[in-house]
Amino acid sequence: MASMTQAKEPTGSSDSRTGADLRGWDPENESLWQAEGKAIANRNLFISIPCLLCAFAVWMYWGVITVQMLNLDFPYTKAQLFTLTSIAGLSGATLRIPSTFFIRIAGGRNTIFFTTLLLLLPAIGTGYFLTDKQTPLWIFQILALLSGIGGGNFASSMSNISFFFPKKVQGLSLGLNAGLGNFGVTTMQILVPMVMTFGLPGQTAMILKSGSGTMFGKIPAGTEAFIQNAGYVWVLLLLPLVFLSWFKMNNIRDEQVSPDTGSPLSACAKIAGMLSIGLFTAAAGVWLMLPKNAGGLGTEVSMWLIIPGVIAATVFLLKLIPGKISTNLERQYKIFGNLHTWIMTVIYTMTFGSFIGYAAALPLAIQVIFGFTHVAGADGTMVHTVVNPNGPSALTYAWTGAFIGALVRPLGGYLADKIGGALVTQIVSVVMVGGALGASHYMKLAYQSATPEIYFWPCFLLFLLLFAASGIGNGSTFRTIANVFSKEQAGPVLGWTSALAAYGAFIIPMVIGGQIQAGTPEIALYGFSAFYALCLVLNWCSYLRPGAQFKNP
Repeated sequence: MASMTQAKEPTGSSDSRTGADLRGWDPENESLWQAEGKAIANRNLFISIPCLLCAFAVWMYWGVITVQMLNLDFPYTKAQLFTLTSIAGLSGATLRIPSTFFIRIAGGRNTIFFTTLLLLLPAIGTGYFLTDKQTPLWIFQILALLSGIGGGNFASSMSNISFFFPKKVQGLSLGLNAGLGNFGVTTMQILVPMVMTFGLPGQTAMILKSGSGTMFGKIPAGTEAFIQNAGYVWVLLLLPLVFLSWFKMNNIRDEQVSPDTGSPLSACAKIAGMLSIGLFTAAAGVWLMLPKNAGGLGTEVSMWLIIPGVIAATVFLLKLIPGKISTNLERQYKIFGNLHTWIMTVIYTMTFGSFIGYAAALPLAIQVIFGFTHVAGADGTMVHTVVNPNGPSALTYAWTGAFIGALVRPLGGYLADKIGGALVTQIVSVVMVGGALGASHYMKLAYQSATPEIYFWPCFLLFLLLFAASGIGNGSTFRTIANVFSKEQAGPVLGWTSALAAYGAFIIPMVIGGQIQAGTPEIALYGFSAFYALCLVLNWCSYLRPGAQFKNP
């Protein structure tokens, strides 16, 4: 096993640097970059990407699993099953807060290795407990909470990769890591329905009570399903990645990145402790919000109160950790005194928050809005419970949005490197305002129609436009962060902005679901459009107007 404390100067072959600690790392030094720096950086990037892909998949797979649990007659209500998606969303966003600071405290290689290893817990647990329909709901809720580790991994992954590349290619490199990593959502939406259709020798099958969809078409009712494979399939992918991250990635050991990681065991212990704090605050937030029949307190406190409380509690409790962790966090917490940290957090929420939120909400939105007819009942009130035989299959189409958003993310980084991150973000903001308003129009028409399918394609295409714009904007905001912040602060800022933006995975489904229940789904999109307009103004005032401190371009 490679030594975690091996010191090497930034010279020599890249083969000798696998698994080694890097000292004197300076990607802005062109001669060293061309000699071996580029090869080392690319190796870390190309291991980081599939690790992040699997992390996103494990985080987001409850949206597909719960659909099939309902179809297989698991003894839970729809409301109870939807808590699993919500818990994973809240947990994943919250765990990005401690993950923001892992690289400085524990090192890049240590962090990617251990957090990828931890994903085996929810993956194995989900596979095992899905074999028994009588599994108590609280066990699945704990597994959904642990799945949030995958959501948290984005913050540490992006922070880590930001230190390996020079500013001239930060947009592209971070866009590749984030964009291809985000393919985990699409990969999951395609792979999970497929692996449920076949089993290994000895596996017990369950029977679908109604038809189900995949990207290749419908699976008829009565088909055998092996839902446990939705968890087990990720184990097969995670194990080799754990090996590669340990033996082939690097810690960057300098004052601005990871000055004192300690032993590998101590580094992993620090990560585990900080993750425990995030899991605790997320669990507390869930308990306060959920009704009693779903294991909650029953007061159903508003999410607009809970989310700020969870964020504040997590930041505060992390600071109470004694010793070197507290000292390191105090230094990294200086980002909160920089106004641009908060500006970029709002703007990044527009891009990534929309991407992950729409990815979580779109399957259900398609099913509810277009999969049922909407007619006036005898008393004049609208009825939304009659299945529409001409409705589209949600699982056949929903994956394409996340696919497009992830696919164009590196393009956003590349364009930002060429013409300026803020300019690309400004164009994206305009597109997202128009896309949200257009989608709201067709959602309103569909939810008032006995033939909603006639509005499906214009509405769906506008959602694809929103996914594409959010993906490009994800890449462009990374470039702006690299331009605005110092080397030391850029990594934590990337992590922090991604942490708060990830709450979109919780907020957007909640808002859209609430407005659908109220009979006005278009109101949700009106609100999102207003937020995008705010971001447009904020981006121009901060980074494009004449005289802006960090004008870009």
